[in-house]
Amino acid sequence: LVEMDGFETNTTIIVIAATNRPDVLDPALLRPGRFDRRVTLDMPDLNGRHQILKIHANGKPLAEDVNLEALAKQTIGFSGADLSNLMNEGAILAARASKKVIEMVDLEESIDRVIAGPERKSRKVSQHEKEITAYHEAGHALVARMLPNADPVHKITIVARGMAGGYTRQLPTEDRYIATKSQFTAKIAIFMGGRLAEELIFNEMSTGASQDFKEATNLAKKMVTSYGMSEKLGPRTFGSKEEMVFLGKEIHEQRDYSEKTADLIDQEVEAIIQAAYQNAKTILTDNRDRLRYLAEQLVAVETLEGEHLEKLFTEPVPPPAPKELTLEIKTKKTKKVAQAEGPVKAKPKTKTKDKLAEPGTAAPPQAT
Repeated sequence: LVEMDGFETNTTIIVIAATNRPDVLDPALLRPGRFDRRVTLDMPDLNGRHQILKIHANGKPLAEDVNLEALAKQTIGFSGADLSNLMNEGAILAARASKKVIEMVDLEESIDRVIAGPERKSRKVSQHEKEITAYHEAGHALVARMLPNADPVHKITIVARGMAGGYTRQLPTEDRYIATKSQFTAKIAIFMGGRLAEELIFNEMSTGASQDFKEATNLAKKMVTSYGMSEKLGPRTFGSKEEMVFLGKEIHEQRDYSEKTADLIDQEVEAIIQAAYQNAKTILTDNRDRLRYLAEQLVAVETLEGEHLEKLFTEPVPPPAPKELTLEIKTKKTKKVAQAEGPVKAKPKTKTKDKLAEPGTAAPPQAT
């Protein structure tokens, strides 16, 4: 500070500093004559991401199918470091596959790696768990597709990455800097869609929705306590958070409201979640056949995206396999087992059982 605004002025020196926590800076640093000009750098927009990708793609052998603009549209919310990591991951994947150029599929795989981590190829999943995961993700995707305020579904997968058994990725159509109440309620309904699909199909609950519930509860609580989106409590905030200034960690939340208000907050959070839950339940119940269709396709190919996914959302749902076919298969299996065991010898009929047969009818067959 002495060098910056001491007794002597050095007109040819400019001091520049950067921080990602401007809220914890000492006010003495920001007085006129010190760091008095502030330039805010937000996450890059579409054009910014495109230009950053061009810089990091420079000098790398790219295939003709690589579309950096399309990649920029798929990387909303990525920082410059994320985009650099994306290009490096794509180069590593291409090198591992002994490719001479980086293809679009390598870069799209690297997006998944940046978002959810590398694919867990060593993880062995039973067929039943695979079906549960497929219906879970199909539930998320179908609710998202049917809600007008939800972002479009870009990809559904049941390939395990990180700690997740699968995930559904949505992409907004444009960069967004504010969010609305209807968008929040749609997002909560989408969180609920996974568990609801499991209940609807298997009549059972699993632990797979724990993170969904955590995200939904936190979002509903923010709607009430931070964004003033509660009809009962009105446009105000509740609770002030204290942080460890130099570590940036939240250590305490001071309650500046009464127990009665706390009960109202809980009621409003519960009401928001239950309304979203019922909305998602109605959607999945009314579209049960399409839910089944999506899940069956997921089990078969594990990942759905692009035109294939769009067709599954829009084309008529084929009917399920007829029950007669299943019965016929079982009958054939039974016959084969009987042939392997040899002919079954019938027990001799007794006179008592012959007398029980009505006149003009054959005696009932004997059980073996």
